[in-house]
Amino acid sequence: MKRERVTLASLEHELLQWLERGRGSANEELVAEMMQTFLKLAGDGASRGDLKILNRTLKELRYAFKVFAPYRSVRKISIFGSTRVQEEDPYYRMAVHLGRRLADEGFMVITGAGDGIMQAGHEGAGRERSFGVNIRLPFEQKPNQFIRDDPKLMTFHFFFTRKLIFVKEADAVVFFPGGFGTHDEAIEALTLAQTGKSQIVPILMLDLPNRGYWREWEDFVRRRMLNAGFIAEQDLSLFKIVEDSEAVIQEIKEFYSNYHSYRFVKQDLVIRLLHPPGAALVRRLNRDFRDILTEGEVRETAPLLEEADDPETLSLHRLLVPFNRKDFGRLRQMIDMINSQP
Repeated sequence: MKRERVTLASLEHELLQWLERGRGSANEELVAEMMQTFLKLAGDGASRGDLKILNRTLKELRYAFKVFAPYRSVRKISIFGSTRVQEEDPYYRMAVHLGRRLADEGFMVITGAGDGIMQAGHEGAGRERSFGVNIRLPFEQKPNQFIRDDPKLMTFHFFFTRKLIFVKEADAVVFFPGGFGTHDEAIEALTLAQTGKSQIVPILMLDLPNRGYWREWEDFVRRRMLNAGFIAEQDLSLFKIVEDSEAVIQEIKEFYSNYHSYRFVKQDLVIRLLHPPGAALVRRLNRDFRDILTEGEVRETAPLLEEADDPETLSLHRLLVPFNRKDFGRLRQMIDMINSQP
């Protein structure tokens, strides 16, 4: 049977029906705006190459969102590191152990689905607790045996869509030693955190004891970036170097021991907590973080009307913070203080 050619005219009736069904939904405005953007492309004179980039980007992200959607309530840890690490290497065994421990603690693991550290993370976590975010390369990176043919395996054409998913879905990021790709992802994660373009999460540089890989990297960061004034002292709070898998587990569990998440509502930051903050903590925050507050003070608040679109968090406790939206390294320090309350 010959497939009917899809054109704008042939889709008109179907689109009208779909819009009628979706009318009144919470996302109606966003869907309508997206469709308006697509229709504008037809009149912009965009090249076929540009349209193919947009089309493939949309398809990749839509499919990834669909794959991750059923696991929205499960915290996930992205693991990066060299694809060239062999199975007998101590780093490989360390990554297997980390993946297993993360799974034991109820986390799921995201890796790039290839060999080396990526395979080790999947081997430790097991297929059921693993996601694979593969990249299609000229020499074809094949998925490792522990995630191959799994429904939670995705293959991306673009690095930027792949990197978006890595960061968007991760509740913590762990970096083993690696090459250009590992450093690319590390700098991306730090830049997004520093500029507030991603949620602040634990960014952990994991090494074997006395190997010095990340210590030497940190030395470069301090000597060549911090001392030259290219970054601020507070930016060093965005990452931590650890030399033990159990330290990774402890850091992640501590980060989420009270802090849950945050979002911006108009000009203020709403920080959601598992436990009530208490008057003493609020006083400490207002005293010790005055430098990053605009007008007003940190105070406890009930859920705001604008948060009704996130019903799963409405039962959590909240702090309203008049944050300056600039000093995210200090915000990380504020989260640490919140987690340190008894």
